[in-house]
Amino acid sequence: MKIQEMQKEVDLWAEVNGGYWAPLSQMARLTEEAGELARVLNHAYGEKKKKPDEILNPLEEEVGDVLFTLICISNSHKIDMVSAYQRAIEKYNIRDKDRWK
Repeated sequence: MKIQEMQKEVDLWAEVNGGYWAPLSQMARLTEEAGELARVLNHAYGEKKKKPDEILNPLEEEVGDVLFTLICISNSHKIDMVSAYQRAIEKYNIRDKDRWK
């Protein structure tokens, strides 16, 4: 699925489910989702291991939640994610072209 298709699908979902949240609520949601992603990675690779009875969502699910929330933020601000990505990768290719060599 292309990013444009994802943006359209999320827009339809938001339309059916009452619209997009306010910008600061969206940012709080993104922070929560990023924290859940960080928790899974920290338990897998960091010093803090999960409790024996703790159930964690799969990494893929947490990445999906972060992506969904980013799409919501982008859609509510009329941002074309493909254009945003193209500008970002161009910036990194110019600014950081020799940084990792």
